[in-house]
Amino acid sequence: MFRRSSLAGADCMRALVVFLLIFLCAPAARAAAPIAVLTIDGAIGPANADYVVRGIARAAREGNQLVILQVDTPGGLDTAMRDVIKAILTSPLPVASYVAPGGARAASAGTYILYASHIAAMAPGTNIGAATPVQVGIGPDSGGPRPPPDKDGAAKDDSTAGSMARKQMNDAAAYIRGLAQMRGRNADWGERSVRESLSLPAEEALKLQVIDLMAADVPALVKALDGRKVAVLGREVTLDTAAAPVNASQPDWRTRALSALTNPSIALILMTLGVYGLMFEFMSPGAVAPGVIGALCLLLGLYGLQLLPVNYAGLAFILLGVAFMIGEAFLPSFGILGLGGVAAFVAGALMLIDTELPDYGLPLGLVATVAVISAVLIAATASIALKTRRRAVYGGPEDLVGSVAEVLDATSGGEGWANVRGETWRIASTTPLRRAQVVRVVGQRGPLLDVVPADYQ
Repeated sequence: MFRRSSLAGADCMRALVVFLLIFLCAPAARAAAPIAVLTIDGAIGPANADYVVRGIARAAREGNQLVILQVDTPGGLDTAMRDVIKAILTSPLPVASYVAPGGARAASAGTYILYASHIAAMAPGTNIGAATPVQVGIGPDSGGPRPPPDKDGAAKDDSTAGSMARKQMNDAAAYIRGLAQMRGRNADWGERSVRESLSLPAEEALKLQVIDLMAADVPALVKALDGRKVAVLGREVTLDTAAAPVNASQPDWRTRALSALTNPSIALILMTLGVYGLMFEFMSPGAVAPGVIGALCLLLGLYGLQLLPVNYAGLAFILLGVAFMIGEAFLPSFGILGLGGVAAFVAGALMLIDTELPDYGLPLGLVATVAVISAVLIAATASIALKTRRRAVYGGPEDLVGSVAEVLDATSGGEGWANVRGETWRIASTTPLRRAQVVRVVGQRGPLLDVVPADYQ
């Protein structure tokens, strides 16, 4: 009987331990994986593309169950957009693109990103569309009448520029249609958005199955996604977002620095400062600081430009202008080279960035300011050159007459040696001279100077 009681007590203890383990482990089992929130605010370029790519990779490493990409963009560079889309398509966890807050838009490149995402959502009062690729480069005049579009919606144009535009249009249409078919969204409207620059408000986008849902804010979106099944890299993922913590990730110093460097205005200023720094270093060897600062600025400016769609004709004009301005400093032409350099610099700056996308143009005010500063520097250089030209020659042998010298050894009349302006010259005098006596040069016969005592009248 005692043995049965002991066995019963042991069973109770085991049951209690199991109950406690289940009780303690239940909250951990119920805890949902966190959600990462990334933000695209502004034109899509190398900086925020790098931020999104790294943010998705970090969210996957940290065990997040979902990435919400909050979007408000007028468009962006094609290469940057494709980097973001590649990161979404290869992501091991679902990505929800969300156009927010109210008044935001996902235009042009933003439309492609929404179509590529596992989940597409919009806030009320937002819009999507106008996905026509922007013409890049300097082409024919776009202000005149155009021929009627063909059956595919592309303008009829037999020129090379027209052929290139059609290729870009067809490529963009096929790209967005492929993304729509992958995600089960409205492929026909996506293609029309590319060919006809159509846009939709959030309510109509939901009706036409361009997006999956609408939500007023991020908490509402998280609540609406709870229990939703999403296909990720061939496997089905069920979202458990009801009690999931939401972690917003802001751009770090690297993104901010890259954003500054890829700003066309900043890149142009850095490159200009770099060239002038090196020019001042060449004009005053040994100053060191202008050369070091100039080299750093030039490299940073060139790095920023190589990430942007640069028109190489514009870059060539800028380099030609800088070469002319440097030539004015070293080979003064009294302003001719300098003014030509300013004109070439302004022309190159105006055509430097090879795109019409918003936020990627060079403001005329900046170009004018740089041109004025360059002109002022050139005017100062030309003024110095003119003053130097009018100045009497100094330091030549003919300038020694009238100079004061110091006798190096005593003479009783005849020839000797003297220090003239830091140089040792042979002298001749008709009067005796003593060592260290001060004499004046009164004539020159080749390498021989005629001198008399300084107090001689």
